[in-house]
Amino acid sequence: MTITPTDVLEGMYAAEADYLAAGGPGSASFAPLAPFFAPDVTLHQADGLPYGGIWRGHDGLARFFTTMSAVWERFDLADRTYLSRTSPLVVRFRIHARARATGRDLDFPILQTVDVEDGLITELRPFYWDTAEIAAACT
Repeated sequence: MTITPTDVLEGMYAAEADYLAAGGPGSASFAPLAPFFAPDVTLHQADGLPYGGIWRGHDGLARFFTTMSAVWERFDLADRTYLSRTSPLVVRFRIHARARATGRDLDFPILQTVDVEDGLITELRPFYWDTAEIAAACT
């Protein structure tokens, strides 16, 4: 059976949901997520977000997921639509989220590009429509 880039991404999304559902910072391990990412993976997050910046490698992603789970009590992916199923994958979806600090619920779109090589995610670039609104809801 051939594993497609879409299979890799769907597996990572499921592991991410389990990680976030575990209950926040320090409550979950990065270990179930690690097999989906290349050792030199790069994640680009918009600078205006509470978890903004460039996160590199497994250590960087482990810190990112800890930081992100400290910001969001809930971060559900919905209405996932693949605009490209080959690398780079392009995925549009809606996020239903609740900020930990404020308890505020948000619903917003994201467009994400994901590079997958040899069955591993090598680069992710999520694009948010309104980073200022997201940052404001979290503080």
